[in-house]
Amino acid sequence: MSIRSDGSVENVEINRSSGHRVLDRRRGEDRRDVGAFAAFPPDIKRDTDVLHITRTWMFTKGDELRSE
Repeated sequence: MSIRSDGSVENVEINRSSGHRVLDRRRGEDRRDVGAFAAFPPDIKRDTDVLHITRTWMFTKGDELRSE
């Protein structure tokens, strides 16, 4: 996910399929649900135009969800 300094979402990208159509479809729906965030504070905005956030989700065989 990329967030502009004004808090608007620039981009949301899914890099790799989970291997399960239902989960991938839901992740696609989540992309549309992302709204705007608060604008960056002045001290961060001074040095940062766009903030890139990478999130990794791992689904285990024991019906457990882990996030890194």
